[in-house]
Amino acid sequence: MLEAGKGEYANHGRQQLPETSQAELTLPRVLSVLSSTLEKLVARNEKLVDGLNQQLSCGSVRLGKSLNAFHGVRAPSISIPKYLERIYKYTNCSPSCFIVGYVYIDRLIHRHPDSLVISLNVHRLLVTSVMIASKMLDDVHYNNAFYARVGGVSNAELNRLELELLFLLDFGVVVSSRVFESYCLHLEKQMLSNGAGLKIERALVSTTVDDDNETDISVENNQSSSPPQIVD
Repeated sequence: MLEAGKGEYANHGRQQLPETSQAELTLPRVLSVLSSTLEKLVARNEKLVDGLNQQLSCGSVRLGKSLNAFHGVRAPSISIPKYLERIYKYTNCSPSCFIVGYVYIDRLIHRHPDSLVISLNVHRLLVTSVMIASKMLDDVHYNNAFYARVGGVSNAELNRLELELLFLLDFGVVVSSRVFESYCLHLEKQMLSNGAGLKIERALVSTTVDDDNETDISVENNQSSSPPQIVD
């Protein structure tokens, strides 16, 4: 399971994530696009941190402390693609939640540019941002305890991370249809630059929304089975 930075993860068991066939689960394309984008972001930031550390004669580089609550002692063993797949499979949140979750992370980066998204914090940022997005978008969604089990963190820690993220965003969690579309286009351009022409699933149901005040993203609500624990 994920390693905690402050001892908050509990050892709930050693069950393996069951194999999922294409017939059982068709993954939305947004997961592939978002995984690639975040992996590149993390790799770039890791190199930046390593480079800064090498330039210092003593001690580690001092980054901003805004994302400290999301840091672990070491990076989890589960990859970003597998982690996003796990969240989608067990919470069955709408694909739009992953776009909106990415919007939240990008807003954090712009609000706190000295705090980098790296391997130590990206997983906690993902599960927290997607959970909040689900609460904003989906008529039916799982509670914090279920998301904590899916994400490999304790319920108490996820509760704290949710509040931390909301305050860091100054509770700016509304995403307009215009902003949503712009992020879809941005992610698609990222894939085009890599030679992959993937189109993200869009679920906008209306163009009559006030783009400054409201999110207009349709959702699908289905049930999913209880997840096994993440194995470290």
